[in-house]
Amino acid sequence: MECLLKFACVPMSTTTVVSKFSCNNNRMRNGWLFKAQLSYENDPLLQSAISSASLRFQETNKKEPLFVDPYAGCFVPPNTRMDLENPLKHYCIATKFIDDKLLRTANHMDGLKQVVILSDGMDTRPYRLDWPSSTIIFDISPDRVFQNAAEKLQGVGAKVPRNCLYLHIPLECTDILQTLRSKGFNGTRPSIWAIQGLPVMTLARFEEILFTVSGMAMKGCAFLGELPAWLAETEFGSKSSTKEWMNNLFMSNGFKVDMVSYHDVAKSLGRVVKPGEHENILFVSEQLQLSDDQMETRRKEIQKVEEDGDEEGFKEH
Repeated sequence: MECLLKFACVPMSTTTVVSKFSCNNNRMRNGWLFKAQLSYENDPLLQSAISSASLRFQETNKKEPLFVDPYAGCFVPPNTRMDLENPLKHYCIATKFIDDKLLRTANHMDGLKQVVILSDGMDTRPYRLDWPSSTIIFDISPDRVFQNAAEKLQGVGAKVPRNCLYLHIPLECTDILQTLRSKGFNGTRPSIWAIQGLPVMTLARFEEILFTVSGMAMKGCAFLGELPAWLAETEFGSKSSTKEWMNNLFMSNGFKVDMVSYHDVAKSLGRVVKPGEHENILFVSEQLQLSDDQMETRRKEIQKVEEDGDEEGFKEH
């Protein structure tokens, strides 16, 4: 745990200015944010996060919930209307799917477990899931929302599991990649990445996110979660064309991707989800290429072999 704890004291980079994209390997891996001067009442990011927390709160209070989020209630205004008879929401199906995948993967990692959650700032997974020992959880989310949530979570005594570490990285950072590294992320060790609720304003923004994940996640790592359906440049009603769009987008960044049916997930859980169109795409993908850190390690190994060979040749002469 010493290697975990030493990163807890690293100063957190916070900024409210518009990010300038930083470059790595001649490509951009950052610039995920936008500028907004908003109040608590009209902040769309904050209100969206509260809306999602409300869905988790309502699911938690059902007779047979898919999952239990004991902290979602601290985000929900006291006058929120509760309707526990509503059909199962796609968001809750996705939440359960992501929960299970994160825990299964983390429990099969040896040594330090690296989990990166791209969230809306009110994600309670670091507190409510039973993480294995030596898990380090990185949350990338809007700082304004995260700080608001952190204050409320502290007020209800929320704590991450013992021997685990939780680190926040503001979405507004000018260099997400470097900030991850400075807080201890290691691209030569396994990791799992999940996205749910992260504000994705344009397709270009998501492409930057995907490129960043591609550079940080080592070969064989998983990236899963929910994407807004409107990201697809084709009509979502055509499943085949959306699948083709997803394949092209992810494969161009080294990922093999599969779209996951909300209906199939619900059925596997013994539930029925409300039919009809929904606003998101549920997916799971696998990294097929080496991370930047793996490539750098390999480059150094090759360089050392070449230098040793040159040295042996010099001695022979």
